[in-house]
Amino acid sequence: MTTRYWLVKSEPSVYSWTKLVSEKKAVWDGVRNFEARNNLRAMKKGDLVFFYHSNEGKEIVGIATVAKEAYADPTATEGDWSAVEIAPKKALASPVTLAQCKADKKLAGFGLVKKSRISVVPATPEEFARVLELGKTKL
Repeated sequence: MTTRYWLVKSEPSVYSWTKLVSEKKAVWDGVRNFEARNNLRAMKKGDLVFFYHSNEGKEIVGIATVAKEAYADPTATEGDWSAVEIAPKKALASPVTLAQCKADKKLAGFGLVKKSRISVVPATPEEFARVLELGKTKL
């Protein structure tokens, strides 16, 4: 099975990379956008996920893996919403800022740049590799 690549966003004051690392896994719930929900549902166990600090920092800080595929969001009181579980894999050696992504022609189509309001977006293998390069990180 082919690995797919994603990016999830969280405000660090709400849920940070550091907290994910300390807790060793997290339920990624509370998503209330249909496109983002569908992206959660497309995630497969083992897929790689960039962890982006939104609002404060505005930078990709780490790489997680999908630990559990989509299931009914336990926080949803109505509607058809989904959650996944993610686990930390590795911090980026150098965080990659939103400004860096916007300035890089190779990332012009990246969901972080093109769909800035969506909290869960896919990344192509080429985009994932480029962010790793910018972040001076090898897997």
